[in-house]
Amino acid sequence: MRPFIIDSHCHLDFPVLSGEIDAVLARAREAGVGLMVTISTRVRAFDTVLAIAEAHDNVYCTVGTHPHNAAEEQDVTVDELVRLARHPKVVGIGEAGLDYHYDNSPRELQAASFRTHIAAARETGLPLVIHSREAEDDTASILEEEYARGAFTPLLHCFSSGIELARRGLALGGYVSFSGIITFRNAEEIRAAAREVPLDRLLVETDAPYLAPVPMRGQSNEPAYVAHTLEKLAEIRALTIEDMAARTTENFHRLFSRVPAGAAASNGVS
Repeated sequence: MRPFIIDSHCHLDFPVLSGEIDAVLARAREAGVGLMVTISTRVRAFDTVLAIAEAHDNVYCTVGTHPHNAAEEQDVTVDELVRLARHPKVVGIGEAGLDYHYDNSPRELQAASFRTHIAAARETGLPLVIHSREAEDDTASILEEEYARGAFTPLLHCFSSGIELARRGLALGGYVSFSGIITFRNAEEIRAAAREVPLDRLLVETDAPYLAPVPMRGQSNEPAYVAHTLEKLAEIRALTIEDMAARTTENFHRLFSRVPAGAAASNGVS
């Protein structure tokens, strides 16, 4: 029996995946990937994300504005996010955060949007999916400032930062998700972080269609390939693939508590 794996972060609405979604989901199931969360990057396009989740029993979604799109979605409010998050298929807020690599939106607008999403996560009790790139200190500082105003649960997705951001996020009760980056030859710093994160705070993801892991590098990423990332994470932590799959699945359900416990048993993966 194949281990049951969850892709905690993918973008099934992006054209390269949405254009053949039935085949993508079939390949995921064949690889043992039984659940997926397709992540919102624009609230104004949330209907597309939600439609995918509604059409497939083993797909859930989030609602939020990526920092790249913060400037075009300045009108998104806490109340709107909370309202949209009432749908039972919505299991998280985001992805939101800071991206100083591209600076596609002014940094002050990224920060304002980030705080709006934090407030929505606090109000709904749903986990906050965080994008942070080359903005480690500002990300951690905003998280700490906002946490002092009221608790919420952060998830540092596609972790590609120094260990200090992970430590500061973990201190707030957060989780850390690792992508195919941990399979890349020059990613020893990220593998070092993966060794340090407690076993009960680890998740795996693809961030598909980006960052395909070795041995699929150069291809468009898809949920099936999270199996390669899980295998590498198991190697890094000196665990069996089965044990790592069980731990990350347990962590996923603890964090994304709105996903029904029976979802894992009804997805057809064996």
